[in-house]
This record gives sequence, C-alpha cells and structure tokens, in this order.
Amino acid sequence: MEKNVPRVTRAWCVYDWANSVFSLVIISTVFPIYYGALTKSPDGTDWVMFLGWKAKASALFSYTVSASFLLTALLSPFLTAIADYSGRKKRFMQAFCYLGATGCMVLFFFTSANELLLGLIAFLLAGVGYNGSLVFYNAYLPEIATEDQYDRLSARGFAMGYIGSVILLVANLVVILKPMWFGIAPDDTVTGPRISFLTTGLWWILFAQYTFYHLPNNPYHRRPQGSWIFNGFRELKNVWHAALPRRVLKQFLLAFFFYNMGVQTIMYLATLFGDKELHLAAEELIVTILLLQILAIAGAYGFAWLSDRIGNIATLSWAVVIWVVVCVAAYFITTAYQFYALASAVGLIMGGIQALSRATYAKLIPENTLDHASWFSFYDVVDKVSIVLGTFSYGLIDQLTGSMRNSALVIGLFFLVGLSVLLRIPRWKKTYA
Repeated sequence: MEKNVPRVTRAWCVYDWANSVFSLVIISTVFPIYYGALTKSPDGTDWVMFLGWKAKASALFSYTVSASFLLTALLSPFLTAIADYSGRKKRFMQAFCYLGATGCMVLFFFTSANELLLGLIAFLLAGVGYNGSLVFYNAYLPEIATEDQYDRLSARGFAMGYIGSVILLVANLVVILKPMWFGIAPDDTVTGPRISFLTTGLWWILFAQYTFYHLPNNPYHRRPQGSWIFNGFRELKNVWHAALPRRVLKQFLLAFFFYNMGVQTIMYLATLFGDKELHLAAEELIVTILLLQILAIAGAYGFAWLSDRIGNIATLSWAVVIWVVVCVAAYFITTAYQFYALASAVGLIMGGIQALSRATYAKLIPENTLDHASWFSFYDVVDKVSIVLGTFSYGLIDQLTGSMRNSALVIGLFFLVGLSVLLRIPRWKKTYA
C-alpha cells in the first residue's frame, strides 16, 4: 500500500489523541487522587480491608496496574498472530478500544470504599483495553510510513496524545473544582470525578472513530484459509524463528525491558508518590501533571530532532542517564517546589523516550515482513512484563518498608541496567545508531 499518505498518518496520530486521556485522567491524575480520598481511613492511613485481607490501598492500586499489563502480555502474542493471519488487525484494535472505554465509564459507579472491588475490576479492564489496543496501533507505524518518517511520526502521535489529554483534563477540572457551575453541590467531592471517568470513555470512543474510518483494514489483502487460531500460532512461530538471529533487535529489547520498567512505573505511580510521601494537595498534584504533559510535547519533538543528529541509541542512552538522576533526586525531595522541578525533568524526557523507543523498534524489524502485529507483539510483551515487574516491585517495597522513596532508588537500578545494555549495542545502522 502507499505510504506517508497525510490522511492516514493523521488518522493514526488521532488515536493517540483519543486514548491518551485514559493515561492522564484515569492513571495519572483524577482517578489516583479520587481513589486515595475514598480509601483513606479515619486515622489518615490508607490501609483497607480487601477480600478479607488488610492491605495498603496504594499497593492494591500498583498491583492492579501490574495485573492489567500481565493479562495483556499473555494475550497479545496469540491475538496479534491471529490478526496478522486473518488480516483483521483493525478489528482487534477496535475490540480492545471499546473494552477500555467501557471500563472507564463503569468507574462512574465507584462511589465509596465499599465498592472497592468494582472500582479495581473496572480499572483493570480499562487498563487491558488501553494496553491491548496499543500493540495493534503501534504495528501500523511501519505499514503507513517510510522508515525515514518513523521518529517524527511517532513523536507527532505522542504529542497529539498529550495535547488531547490536557484539553479533556482541563475541562474535567472545571467540573471538579467549580461544581456549582453545573448544578452540583459545592461540598460534593464525588460527582465531579465520576463525570470525568464517564467523559474519558466517551472521548476515547468518539475520536477513535476517525482513526478506524481511515486506517486500512487489511493493507496486504490477506485471505485466510483454514483455522485462524492454528495458522495464527504457526505465523507467530515463524516470526519467532525470524527474530532469534537478530542480535541487535534482542539487545534493544533487553535494554528496553529494564529502562521501560523504570519509565512506566514512575509515570503510573508519580501521583501517588506526591500524595503519600509529600502530602501535596490535589490541586498541586494536578498542576504538576499538567506541567509534565505540556513539557512532554516539547520533549517528544526534541528527542526526534536529536536522534536525527546523533542517532536513536545514543539519544536513548542520554535519556536514561537523566532518568537515573531523577530517581536519586526523588529519594531526597521534601517540598512541592522540588517535586515541580523533578516533574519538569520527567516531562521533558517522558515523551521523548517513549516515542523514540517505538520508532527504534520499528526500524529493527524486517522491512519486507507482512506480520507487523506479530513483530510488535514481542515489543508489547517486553513492555508489559517490564511494567508488571516494575509496578509490582514498587508496590512490594512500599508495602514492606512503608516508604515509596526506597522504591524510587530500586527503579534507578533498573535504569542503570538498561543503560549498560544500550551502551553495548553496535552503531552499525545509520538510521538508529
């Protein structure tokens, strides 16, 4: 199929605009703060009874994030292989999109700590839908663009995601902070956040329709014969054997496994850190996240620009060095202004390292393959398993030591391991070296 078609690449980027609201509203800002308020006990701690066990609510949040990624990691290799064989990649992407958006809207009914199970299940399903749709979405990158456009297009997608999510978050904040403007009682602290969960799901579904309309459904015109499941597994086996000899690809995935463990854990749990360790007010936390999102736009484009000059691997290495500094600094910060400064640094490198990682992997898969979803399933599994281990480690250390500061130091070690592997990758290919 023809590549670099503006309406197709634009539609691809719009899905970032559509689904990134889940990451910002549900994962990073409104839901963690709402969740923390609902689960706070009268003595000020966050210990709750869950299924007959006493547990820290913050750790349960972390474990639920881990579970959503684990489920996706288990499902994606098989579903992507079936999608490749059947030529129905877009259908699978739609199914996960609608699952995730529905999970967000079900959170509207999570109104008290007595409904903690409902809230966590809805949160889990929303996470599975979000993560599951991304593997199929990412797999479109090498199908709709030429290699010289990967870095820029990947950065553009992330930038649009940050812009769209900020717009919806600001709109939701108006409802949350000024409830009386919408006929909500001033002392009602529950309805505003619940409306934001509903609007997140609706936003996600609505804007995804533009993406689904323009993205090709079956770009290679594949006509499956026989069992989709059996032949899908055979397709996955063929891709696996093709991947084994690719030393640079395996080195990159190993490095990605470790540094992504740190990146995603910090992104998913930074708000809880500010809440529990620094006792920042909800308004301070939200301002911080908004600042982070705005700076991430500049970071995504800035890292794409830098990669054109010094190469993808060198750029990623410098980004990981900055992440190590962030983890060490997180252990010592004590004030809101220090948290703002640290969030600014995170914002600048957050968008860049995510966009560049996706583009780098796209450059490392075979140019003539028809099984992009299957190839990206390896990237997706590494991504999800690293997040499972990262968020689980973070929650476990928090549970055992009673402090998230210790968790930050452990995350810093993950970055160091990732950096050591990145530095061993040969710079033989100009487009990524």
